[in-house]
Amino acid sequence: MNTFDIVTLTVNPAVDKSTHLKGLVPEQKIRCEAPRYDAGGGGINVSKAISRLGGASLAVFTTGGPTGKMLENLLAKEAIATKAIEVEAWTRESFIAVDDNTNSQYRFGFPGGKITEEEVENILSVVADLKTKFLVVSGSLNEGLTDGFYQEIAKIAKDTNAKLIVDTSGEALKKVLQTGAYLIKPNIGELAKLVGKEQLELNEVREAAKEIIAKGGAEIVVVSLGPQGAVLVTNKEYEFVPAPNVLKKSTVGAGDSMVGGMTWAISQNKSLKEVIRWGVACGSAATMNEGTQLFKKEDALRLFDLLKER
Repeated sequence: MNTFDIVTLTVNPAVDKSTHLKGLVPEQKIRCEAPRYDAGGGGINVSKAISRLGGASLAVFTTGGPTGKMLENLLAKEAIATKAIEVEAWTRESFIAVDDNTNSQYRFGFPGGKITEEEVENILSVVADLKTKFLVVSGSLNEGLTDGFYQEIAKIAKDTNAKLIVDTSGEALKKVLQTGAYLIKPNIGELAKLVGKEQLELNEVREAAKEIIAKGGAEIVVVSLGPQGAVLVTNKEYEFVPAPNVLKKSTVGAGDSMVGGMTWAISQNKSLKEVIRWGVACGSAATMNEGTQLFKKEDALRLFDLLKER
């Protein structure tokens, strides 16, 4: 297999199904439009985002059962390289429905099936054998995976000199910080929990991020501020980028698009100022599309140029 500068890992992928309906009424049969199917899950979406910017990555993911085969078929239509790791549990599904009467979006996520101890060891072995410059882990964990699973990945990244980019939350993220990562992307609420606070104001974000950096938890902390934009913090740099005003149709995949944009920019040796702008541009562009479609390249380019002018 060819080597890739960027490898993404998705241990809990999904077949994303999205549709439209007119009126959500309890205990009545709801007529829906024909569904759209997309390959989903954090790392897979990151790889798709990188591809849309003209970059290349290897998407490593687990797959099981008929839904796993469907996921593989969906990915075969994407311009990305893949490596599937077979597991016994069926690949999960997620469901997104938009009520056209109210323009309300409903998102239903199902848990991933149990991963056995033997399968865990196989996943770790596969990752350890892949030599890469940037290793991206993104998304939730399946049943059977402990909160320390991503920390094990962090140890592999350290041993293989890969720069680890992490987009997860809760205890799984806390444990990663004990080993250290290159870049993490918490939202402001998650950042508050990481530093032991109930909440943070915008003017407190910089010091909270630098607290994590000082302890060796990460070299770069990117804090997502939702509709306000994002902040990038290192030991020496601070960049705040406000989100551009766009007509939002869906927030599904916006965070993954942001990580994909930043990872691509880092791999292209862009400045950190450009890295955060690419992240915000791609994340914002993703909200302009319905369902689970991520972003269009032309939208991301236009928004990046707009952010450069600010």
